[in-house]
Amino acid sequence: MPATIHDLEEAVHAVEAAEHEGRPPAAGPVANLVIAAAVVVLGIVAVVGSGRLGLGSARVPDSGTWPLLVSILVVVLGIGLVAVARRTSDAERFTRASWLVLAGLATMVVFVLVIEVIGFEIPAALLAFVWLRFLGGEGWRTSVLVSLGVVAAFYVIFVAALSVPIPHLF
Repeated sequence: MPATIHDLEEAVHAVEAAEHEGRPPAAGPVANLVIAAAVVVLGIVAVVGSGRLGLGSARVPDSGTWPLLVSILVVVLGIGLVAVARRTSDAERFTRASWLVLAGLATMVVFVLVIEVIGFEIPAALLAFVWLRFLGGEGWRTSVLVSLGVVAAFYVIFVAALSVPIPHLF
């Protein structure tokens, strides 16, 4: 236990140094600005898409109401990111580990594209398996069992118990 203020300051610096070991280098202001602008563009695209779903009214919301509200929030937060992009120093540079995030996003896009064609069960099991085994580094047995368990649980909860109309095989 530190006996003086100087010892306490040294302990704090040691902890801070340990936290920064192994972290990728900072992204820099240009990368921060590009990512912030991409968030704004994504939000605007989502606003347009939610409008196409139908907005309804405050008393009778339609299927695009909540996506619209979330999309507006994304645009506002993206504008906030643009405003602080030059002063932000904690964003990380794109590294090999960043590919895992892109792989996760790509598998989610494939899931959305095929769910209407072949139903919920197979794509959901494959998505969970890929995320557990290849992105999460879990073992084969755990990945298979948890993937099947997750799909069974979602099926029981949403299809059987709540009668949610999702595309399914059974």
